[in-house]
Amino acid sequence: MDLTTDLTYLKGVGSARARMFAAKGLETVEDLLHYIPIRYEDRSNVKTIGSLAPGEMATVLATVRSARLANLRGRRLDLFEAVFTDGSPQLLIATWFHARYLEGVLVPGQRVALYGKVEYDDFKGELALRHPEFEILAGDDPDASLHVGRVVPIYEAVQKINAKQLRTLLHRLLAELAPVPDPMPEHVLRRLGLTDRWTALRHVHFPPPEADLAHWNSHRSPAHTRLIMEEFFWLECGLELKRRKARTAPGIPFALTDRVRERIKQMLPFKPTGAQKKVLREIAEDMAAPRPMSRLLQGDVGSGKTLVAAQAAIIALENGYQVALLAPTEILAAQHFYTWKQLLGKLGYVIVGLTGSNTAREKTQLKKLLREGLAQVAVGTHALIEEDVEFQKLGLAVVDEQHRFGVVQRLRLSRKGVHPDVLVMTATPIPRTLALTFYGDLDVSVIDELPPGRKPIVTRHVPSARIEQVYSFLLREIGKGRQAYVVYPVIEESETKSFKAAEAGYEHLSKEVFPDLRVGLLHGRMTAAAKEAVMESFKRGETQVLVSTTVIEVGVDVPNATVMVIEQAERFGLAQLHQLRGRVGRGGEQSYCVLVTEKLGDTARERVRALVDSQDGFAIAELDLQLRGPGEFFGTKQSGLPALRFADLIRDRDLLLAARAEAQSFVAHPPSPEVLRAAVAFIRDHWQRRYGLVQVG
Repeated sequence: MDLTTDLTYLKGVGSARARMFAAKGLETVEDLLHYIPIRYEDRSNVKTIGSLAPGEMATVLATVRSARLANLRGRRLDLFEAVFTDGSPQLLIATWFHARYLEGVLVPGQRVALYGKVEYDDFKGELALRHPEFEILAGDDPDASLHVGRVVPIYEAVQKINAKQLRTLLHRLLAELAPVPDPMPEHVLRRLGLTDRWTALRHVHFPPPEADLAHWNSHRSPAHTRLIMEEFFWLECGLELKRRKARTAPGIPFALTDRVRERIKQMLPFKPTGAQKKVLREIAEDMAAPRPMSRLLQGDVGSGKTLVAAQAAIIALENGYQVALLAPTEILAAQHFYTWKQLLGKLGYVIVGLTGSNTAREKTQLKKLLREGLAQVAVGTHALIEEDVEFQKLGLAVVDEQHRFGVVQRLRLSRKGVHPDVLVMTATPIPRTLALTFYGDLDVSVIDELPPGRKPIVTRHVPSARIEQVYSFLLREIGKGRQAYVVYPVIEESETKSFKAAEAGYEHLSKEVFPDLRVGLLHGRMTAAAKEAVMESFKRGETQVLVSTTVIEVGVDVPNATVMVIEQAERFGLAQLHQLRGRVGRGGEQSYCVLVTEKLGDTARERVRALVDSQDGFAIAELDLQLRGPGEFFGTKQSGLPALRFADLIRDRDLLLAARAEAQSFVAHPPSPEVLRAAVAFIRDHWQRRYGLVQVG
C-alpha cells in the first residue's frame, strides 16, 4: 500500500464506503491522510464511577452488568439502556435513543470504555450518560482504546461514515502504511524548524500524550504548522516558477514613441490623477519590455481603471496590434464598448462589440473584421473566447472583473495571440493574503486615489419600517434634478425570484409611490438590446428612478445619479454592497447610499455597520474575507481559488507570508540544480490535483 492506493483496497472501506469517500473528493490513501480532524477532545480524564460528578466530561472503564432494548411509555423509540459497574458502590446507566443496532453489540460481561457528559437520573437515582461514545475493550489494557482515555481527533462525518469509524480507519491506515517520503527540501525544513512529514501526519491524526490541546485546536501544533507550511510552500513555489517562466517567454517590446504619448493626450478627457500616472508608468514599462506583461490593475470603484486600460490600449494600437477586452456580463461589456468607443473612436480606431446576443450573421461579420485586422479593438463577453474567434495580430488582452472568470478563460483569451500582454482589472479590493494566492502569478498595480472633485458617499442604515422616509428623501433629490437607483437582491440564489422581487418593486414604486416620476426596470432576463435601451434612457436623464437587480453592480457610470437605495441589504455580501454604493458619487454632487434592512442577524449587522463607517474598500474587503471566508469572498465559489487541505488563508496569513519568502528564495537560489529539478517534478505531479490551478514548468 502506498499514497496512490485506491481507498477501496483499505481494510474496512469496500466499494460502498469508497463511493461515499469519492463524493467528498477522497479517492486515494493520500486523500484520506490529508482529511485532518476539525478539532480534538481531551478524553484522558479516566475516572471510576464512584468519583464521577454531574456536569463533567469523563472517561469511564466499566463492565456491562445488564443491557436491554426498552419502550418508553409505549412509544417505539428503540431506547437502548445498559447498566455498568466497575466495583464502585454506585452503578452507571448509559442510554442511546434509536439504537436497536446495539442489541447483541453490548452484552453482559463486556469491558467497555465510555466517554460523555455525566448527568444525574432523578427517576432511577443513579448517575447516567446520554448517548456516550464507547469502545469495547480487548483485555484490560485501557491504552488499546482509540476513542477514549487520550486526546481524541474529531472528524467531520463523510455521509454515513462517522467520526469514530474515520478514527478507526485512519489508525489502521497509519499502522499499515510505510513511512511516507518527505518532498520538502532538507535545508528549508532545518531553517524553519519543521518536523518531518511522516511524524506530522501521524501526530495530526493522533496527538502524542504530551500534546497541548490548545495548540492542536488552534491549528498551531508542530504537526499542523508543518503541513500548512508545506502546502503554502509548494503553492508559492509553483506561482514563482510560473512568473519566472512567463518572464522568459518572448513578448512584444512595444515602442513608447512621442506619437504614442501625443495620442494618449488627445484621448484623455481630463488630467489623470497622480495614482493613475504611477500605474500607467508601471504598465508602460511592462509593455516596453521584451516579455509578456501579466499585471493586475486593482482600484476601488470610480478610481479610473478603465481610463488607464484605454491608455494601455493606445500603446498596443499605435504599434500596429489589436486589443481585446473581456467582460463578465453583457451590461458591463456594453458599458465598456460605449466608453471605449467615445475614448478611442475619436482617434479613428475601429471598435466592435461581440456578445452572445449578437445574431449569427452579426457574429460572422464581426469575426471577419477581427480576423482580417479591419477592427482594431474587440470588446465582449465569453463570446470573445470561442474557438472560431481569431485576431490578425492580438497584442493586448484586458480582462475586467477577473474574479468572475476562471484562470482557464484568461489563458484562452491570451492564446488568441502570440504571447500578448495581459492586463487584469478588478474593482473588488482584494486583501493582500488573497491576492498572493488568487493572483499570485501577476504583478500588482493599485490605483489608490479617486479623481479630484469626488465627495465621500454618505451612507445610512434605515430599517424597512421607516421606508417612507427613504422615499421622501429620494423624492427631494429627484426634485433637485438628480437620479436614483433602487436595487433588489438575488433571493435564495434564484434569478427568477430576484427578477420577480424587482418587478414587484417596480410596480409598487411606479404606480403607488412615484406615479409622477419616470421609473425604469432592469434585470438579468431582459435581452441585451432591452438592457441597453433602459440604460441609455437612464444615462440621458429620461428615467429618473432605475429599479434593478444586481446587474448594475459593476461598470455602470451615470454621474447624475446621486442616490443608491439597497433593499434587503442584509442579503448582500460586504464587497457587493461596496460595489453597488460605487455606482453613485461619480459626479461633483453629494451622493448617498441607503441600506434598507428587514431582519438583521449579528453578521449582517456587522456588515452594515462597516459600510456606514468606512469608505475604504480594502478595509471593507478584509472584514468581508473574515466574515465569509475566502471561498465565498466574491459571492460564489471561485474556480481560480486553490483547494487548500490544511491551510486557511485567513487564519494562517502569517505562515503564508513566511512560506512565500522561503519559496521565492528557494527558486532563486536552490542548493543545487538537482534539488530544483526534483521540486519542479513534484509540483508538476501535484499541481493540478492539490491546487486546481494550471500546470507549471
